[in-house]
Amino acid sequence: MADSQQKKRMTVPVFSGMKGSGQKITMLTAYDYAMAQLVDEAGVEGILVGDSMSMVVQGHENTLPVTMDEMIYHAEMVGRAVQHALVVVDMPFPSYHLGAAKAIENAGRILKETRCQAVKLEGGAAQADTIAAMVAAGIPVMAHVGLRPQSVHQLGGYRVQRDEAALLHDARAAAEAGAFGVVLECVPSAIAKSITEKISIPTIGIGAGPDCDGQVLVLHDVLGLTCNYVPRFVKAYADLKTEITGAARSFRDEVRDGQFPAPEHGYE
Repeated sequence: MADSQQKKRMTVPVFSGMKGSGQKITMLTAYDYAMAQLVDEAGVEGILVGDSMSMVVQGHENTLPVTMDEMIYHAEMVGRAVQHALVVVDMPFPSYHLGAAKAIENAGRILKETRCQAVKLEGGAAQADTIAAMVAAGIPVMAHVGLRPQSVHQLGGYRVQRDEAALLHDARAAAEAGAFGVVLECVPSAIAKSITEKISIPTIGIGAGPDCDGQVLVLHDVLGLTCNYVPRFVKAYADLKTEITGAARSFRDEVRDGQFPAPEHGYE
């Protein structure tokens, strides 16, 4: 998006309408004020406060442990920083599995207690009634089909999802229920392309090939900060892990050697 356009706040209708413009949608995750501010200044259309924070920030082995209060805590920081992008917040497990009324209550907390504009939940056909109820209550919802990290135990691990009929059924159900977009995770490129062509809302790919309407990645992966397993679909655009370790090591060495603090770093 051009800088002159990016100065306007992204809205759900504009975001959803980008499918027809031919311009790819870009999204990155953020979990705190400083990083959200930098990502927003870069001009991406969407920022996701992902439950991936459970792994990349909190150090858990999957996304299941993160709580609603923790999501709201981080989303409030991100929402306060962002001036332009559409901010979407993941609903953590099992906050939307407890009936439509509870899902609305939990999503309502996110919108009321942060400055974010939309929520995301994992599921398609199985969550269609919940999506429809939330949308009817005025809550913008993004769906998530394919690999669903919150269902990692049910799926038997982080596996590519190849059942085209089931994937299309889920994506269509989410669109018909009123979702304004759908994430496709770990889906073969040809299947993601077919789904993108057959549904009316934007598809946002992560490990789903180049033909989705947009792409999302975890910020720590993009910055080269990931300390453990890096998925095949990730591209690191920097190596901040090396830079940060090097800076910390230089600080340690200069303090030990008496080089820091120097006279210019003190007061008279």
